[in-house]
Amino acid sequence: MIAEAGLAALWIAAALALLQFVLGTMGLKDERADLRAGVRSVAVVQGLFVALAFGLLILCFLRSDMSVKLVVENSHSMKPWLYKFAGTWGNHEGSMLLWVAVLGIAGAAVAIFERRLDEATLVATLAAQALIAFGFYAFLLFASNPFARLNPAPVEGLGLNPLLQDPGLAFHPPTLYLGYVGMSIAFSFAVGALITRKVDAAFARAMRPWVLGAWIFLTLGITAGSYWAYYELGWGGWWFWDPVENASLMPWLAATALLHSVTVLATRDGLRAWTVMLAVVAFSMSMVGTFLVRSGILTSVHSFAVDPTRGSFILALLSLYIGGALALFALRIGTVKEGNQFDLVSREGALVANNLLLSAILGVVVIGTLYPLAAEAISGTKLSVGPPYFNATAGPIALVLVVVMALGPLTRWRRDTLKAVVSRVALPVLLGALALLAMAALAPPIGVLPFLGIVLAIGVGAASLAPLWKRNLRRTPLFTYGMVMSHLGIAVALAGMSTERAFIKETLVAARIGDTAKVGPYSIKFLGIEPIAGPNWTALEATLQAQRGDNAPFTMKPQARMFSSPPTETSEAAIATRLDGQLYLVFGKGDGTGRWQLRLWWKPMVTLIWLGGAMIAFGGFLSLIGRMRREWGQNDRRAYGV
Repeated sequence: MIAEAGLAALWIAAALALLQFVLGTMGLKDERADLRAGVRSVAVVQGLFVALAFGLLILCFLRSDMSVKLVVENSHSMKPWLYKFAGTWGNHEGSMLLWVAVLGIAGAAVAIFERRLDEATLVATLAAQALIAFGFYAFLLFASNPFARLNPAPVEGLGLNPLLQDPGLAFHPPTLYLGYVGMSIAFSFAVGALITRKVDAAFARAMRPWVLGAWIFLTLGITAGSYWAYYELGWGGWWFWDPVENASLMPWLAATALLHSVTVLATRDGLRAWTVMLAVVAFSMSMVGTFLVRSGILTSVHSFAVDPTRGSFILALLSLYIGGALALFALRIGTVKEGNQFDLVSREGALVANNLLLSAILGVVVIGTLYPLAAEAISGTKLSVGPPYFNATAGPIALVLVVVMALGPLTRWRRDTLKAVVSRVALPVLLGALALLAMAALAPPIGVLPFLGIVLAIGVGAASLAPLWKRNLRRTPLFTYGMVMSHLGIAVALAGMSTERAFIKETLVAARIGDTAKVGPYSIKFLGIEPIAGPNWTALEATLQAQRGDNAPFTMKPQARMFSSPPTETSEAAIATRLDGQLYLVFGKGDGTGRWQLRLWWKPMVTLIWLGGAMIAFGGFLSLIGRMRREWGQNDRRAYGV
């Protein structure tokens, strides 16, 4: 009865979403307090029921209920409990139910906690959120039922994709979905403000925490996903410009631009039209990402759906929501006042330049991701757009972007002078120039982009700390520390990307037991092979001895694994992390003559990439806490008449 209870909870949540939309629409015309309060109440109850439905699906997986089709296709009774739990969303139907659950819970959170918006705009926001949720409920109930039964029930399940049998599955998709669906909140805020014609600083202050929270989760999800792919796929890379990777990057780029724009609107009452438009674009990119991953149009470890009917359904939802929002934007943008003016040389001007560059990178990624799909759909021609295109087009724009990012906090609001800005950036420019000379004199020949990346990382790192110069650090607002931390994280990540690309060493050998190979500063001796067994896999494990110069040797054990349910071969890399980089070893197949494939990498400073990502997210968290503390303090002072 667990599956039936879950399906019933899903139907009730869908009905409540429809009721919430109807009440919200009525509440815009009828200002009765009880009617508008009813919209809040229904949103909360809807969130509870969809959370219940998702919880019951998790229970079906944990109990290995083989009468549920989804469990049979994506689980096995012998799997460790973690993969049963995370396997709930390691498939199409479960991941979409997770999406809708986060959507419903987020709407409930807005209904409970949001007190800054005027009542009419909040009602319109909740109505827009309910309409989004209702479309996805319909998709689940009519095209992707996660609680479908099998009769008779098989004895055992088919198992989970072995590439997904990793602790990363428990962390990466939920954080990414929190970011994706958080953009729906920003979208609903924008739609609500357009409907009530109240796009102003108060609207931006209400929306900013939700945007910032979604951006933090997107950052964490992308960072975690990058490292998961890095150590799990065994190919030695941290970003491949895979279309499904791009599906998460596109909303992050739009959300980053939105975050800067909403800050200008909240603090300086400027960029009103920009903020609304970016809210629509950010959620549009989330919907595009959902379409790419869940439509079956791509073949990837990240994508699950293979039924074109589902893709058509999602495409219809995307067209309805985004087309409707753009039409509303076109109709109402004329009623949005311009907001406060500012000079070109100002912090607002730097943020506009920042947003334009982010939008340019977003355009590059969108074209590179969607053009091959469009070409195949129109002409049947298969095209491949890979790293060379993205690196050559997005790379130079990204380098300019980090320079503008560094300049932004060093300029004043409203108006500034070039002379004053130049004096403030003197030290970062000097450090960058010294780094340029040192690299030119001491470094071996490397590519232009990695060279510039390393130089800019040093200058941007110094500029990121500049807002703290000559300040009383104990009285500096927490959100200022957050800005500094995030910008410094960009510099750290840039340094890791550039250094790894510039100085990476790779060795591919066919080795016999007893042979020695070199990679970077390490010598690797092949000591032997041993068969081992795990909970639901068997493996050949190589024992390799690594030594750096005269230092003590240490052992590393990469594996070639075989999963039986479903039958799949995987490579489990052995990774040794040191202060200056990572040694990354992969064990491959034998050739029948006693030789075995070994792929060896030395990746200098590669860990800075994920350290930088963590710093960016942590900076966002500090900013969120700082903004909330300041707002609570202001509310307390108003309450006491101070």
